[in-house]
Amino acid sequence: VQLQASGGGLVQAGDSLRLSCAASGRAFYVMAWFRQAPGKEREFVAAIAGGSAGSTYYADSVKGRFTVSRDNAKNTVYLQMNSLKPEDTAVYYCAARISTVVHRSPNSYNYWGQGTLVTVSS
Repeated sequence: VQLQASGGGLVQAGDSLRLSCAASGRAFYVMAWFRQAPGKEREFVAAIAGGSAGSTYYADSVKGRFTVSRDNAKNTVYLQMNSLKPEDTAVYYCAARISTVVHRSPNSYNYWGQGTLVTVSS
C-alpha cells in the first residue's frame, strides 16, 4: 500500500493550491489530510469518508477555505486550498485508515504519504 502526495509549492498569501494523494494497493473508506509546521505537532486538516454521502470534516482553522474531495475511480483524494495564509505553511500529509470511522488524531491512521511542502509567503 502506498500513498503518494503531490501539489505543494511556494505561493503568496491569498493564492490557491490543490494537493492530490493517490492511493495504490487498496481502497480506503477514510482518507485525511494533516499538516505539520516546523516545531509543531502534526495536526488534523480535513477528512473525507467513503460511501455515497462522502461526509467531510474540517479543522476550524481551514473551514470555509479548504475543500476535501475524492475520486473513487482513481483512488485519489484532493485538498483544494483557497485564500492561503502564511500560517498555512507546513508539510502536508495524506493519511488513510482501514476503519470506517473518521478520526482527527494522527495516531488513528494506518497509512501515510510522504508529505508535500506548502509555503505561503506574506
